[in-house]
Amino acid sequence: MAKKTKVQKTNAIRLLEKNNLSFAVHTFPWSEDHLGAKEAMEKLTVPKEHIFKTLVTTGDKTGIVIAVIPGEGELDLKALAKVSGNKHIELLPITELFAATGYVRGGCSPIGMKKEYPTYFSNTAEKMDSIIVSAGKRGMQVELSPLDLKLVTHGEFAEIESKKKSHG
Repeated sequence: MAKKTKVQKTNAIRLLEKNNLSFAVHTFPWSEDHLGAKEAMEKLTVPKEHIFKTLVTTGDKTGIVIAVIPGEGELDLKALAKVSGNKHIELLPITELFAATGYVRGGCSPIGMKKEYPTYFSNTAEKMDSIIVSAGKRGMQVELSPLDLKLVTHGEFAEIESKKKSHG
């Protein structure tokens, strides 16, 4: 994947460039009514199984924990709690998202948050050549190697995806 030129810089893109990582940017039109991974899956001409969503959670012991799972997947909160050293974990309220991450709903990237948080990727990502996550702006996604994503976020691969499927 070659870098595209004249890309609007987000914190995520700046961090990828600073680390000399190869990535591609994908953009699509978005609306306030449709901000989830499902929207990206419908608008981008890429295999939908490559699109992952970033979920921000909070644990009873560690505080903020980031989970990155397939766009159609569902987070297994118990599994995430276990791998992150928490007894209980829940989704962070949307009203606290920007203050914690510097990103807004529909544009939350696991890369370049205000602080570095424990980050866990669904182990399904590890088997793929590339995955697509938010680039830190609504309507903008970044495609890169899951190993590069793990490297730049200091994350881990883990079994955190529920066996049930969600709809974005």
